[in-house]
Amino acid sequence: MPKKKRPIDLSDPNLSSLILRLAIPSIVGLSINALHQVVNAIFVGALGTQAIAAVSMTFPIVVLLTAVGQGIGVGTASFISRHLGAGEYLEASRGASTALALAAPIGIMFTAALLLNLRGIFVTLGATPTIMPLALDYATTILFGYTLMLLNIVNGFIVRAEGNTRFSMWTMMTAFILNAALDPVLIFLLDLGVRGAALATLVSQIAAISLYIAYFTKLRGMVLVRMSHISLRTARIRQLALIGAPATMTSILSAIASMLLYGAAAPFGDDSIAAVGIAVRLLVIGALPITGFCIGSQAVLGFGWGARDFARVLKAAKVMLSVAFALSVAYSAAVVILARPLVRLFSDSEKVTEIAVSSCIVFHLFFWLFGIQSFVTTMLQSFGRARLSAVVSLARQSYLFIPAVLLFPVIWGFKGLLASQAFAELGAGMIALFVMFNQFAELRRHPASRAIEMTS
Repeated sequence: MPKKKRPIDLSDPNLSSLILRLAIPSIVGLSINALHQVVNAIFVGALGTQAIAAVSMTFPIVVLLTAVGQGIGVGTASFISRHLGAGEYLEASRGASTALALAAPIGIMFTAALLLNLRGIFVTLGATPTIMPLALDYATTILFGYTLMLLNIVNGFIVRAEGNTRFSMWTMMTAFILNAALDPVLIFLLDLGVRGAALATLVSQIAAISLYIAYFTKLRGMVLVRMSHISLRTARIRQLALIGAPATMTSILSAIASMLLYGAAAPFGDDSIAAVGIAVRLLVIGALPITGFCIGSQAVLGFGWGARDFARVLKAAKVMLSVAFALSVAYSAAVVILARPLVRLFSDSEKVTEIAVSSCIVFHLFFWLFGIQSFVTTMLQSFGRARLSAVVSLARQSYLFIPAVLLFPVIWGFKGLLASQAFAELGAGMIALFVMFNQFAELRRHPASRAIEMTS
C-alpha cells in the first residue's frame, strides 16, 4: 500500500510537541462530548420533573451502549497504531474495516434486544406511570440511532489512531453544535418534547457519520476502509476483542459502582446523596482532561511499539506520564484546597455543603494517582497487553471499590462510604505504579533503549 501523507507524522522526533498536538484536540473533543449530555439535560429540564427523570432513567442504557463502542474502539485503535508503526498499512486497514463491519450488526442486535424489552427495563429501574411514557418516547428514538452512534465511536478511535485527533474533534464539535441548535426547535417550537431531544441527537449522529464517510472516501488518512478489506479471521477479531474488553467492562462497572455508591448513601438521607453526587461530579470533571490526554496520545506509543523503537516508546511514555501525573496532582490539590467554594457552585444548602466538602476532600485525597493509572492503562492497551490492562483498569471501579463500598459503610457508617472511594483510588494507584515500573524496566532491557539512555 503506498504511503500517504499523515495529518500528523507519528514518527516526528519532537515527542513533546507531537503528544500535545495529538492530545489537545482529544481533550477538547471529550469535553464537548460530555457537554452534549449537559445541554440536552438543560433543555429537557425546562419540560418538568417527569421529563428530566425520564431522560435520566435512560442514562444507564446509554452508558451500556457507549461501553460497547469504546471497547471495540480501544481494541481497534491499539491494533491500527501498532500495525502502522510496523509499516503494515494493509493490515491496519483490515483491522479498521473489520471492526466497523462487526460494529454494525452488533448495534442492530443490541437495538432489537433493547426495544423488545424496554418497558420491562424501565419497570426494573423504577419508572412510575407518569415517567414511563416519556422514558419510552425518548429511549425508543435514541435506540433507532444507536448503530450510528456505535459506528461514530469506532470511527473516532480509528481516526485518532492514525494521528488525526483534530478531525475527530471537529466532527464531535459539529455534532454538538447541531444538537444544541436543534434542541429548542424540536423540543419547543415543534412541540415534540423529549422525543425532540432524542431526534436532535439522532440528526447530530447522522451528521457525524456523514463526515466520517467523507473522510474515508476522500482518503484523508493512512487507513483505508473498504469492503474488500473486511477479514473475519479469528486471530484478528480476537486481537480486537481482547484489548477492548477491559475498556468495555470498566465503563459498565463504572455505572454499577455509581449505583452502589448512591445506594450506600441512601440510608444516610437525601442530603448525603446530594453531597456524594457533587463529589462524584467533581471526580468526573477532573478525570475528563486526563482521559482525553491519554486517549489522544495513545497513537504515539502504539506506533513506536509497532516499529519496535523501544527507546522512543520509553521516552514518549515518560512525557505522557509527566503530563498525566501533573494534571492529576494539580486537580487533586485544587479540589482539596478549594472544596467549599467549588461545592457552593452546586448547592446553597448549608447541610449539603458541609457533607459535600468533607466528601470532596476524602474522594480527592488520592486522585493524584489517577493520572498514573490512566497512563498505565493506555500504555498497556498500546502494547496489546490485554490481561495486564484489565488488572489495572478494573481496579478502581471493580475488584477494589465494589467490596469496599458494600462493606465499609456497614462497619463505619457514612465515613466508611467515603473511605471506600479513597481506598479504591489508593489501591488502584499502587497497582498501576507496580505495573508501570515493571514495564519501564522491560523497555530498558531492550538494547536500543539502553543505547539511547547511555548517550543522553
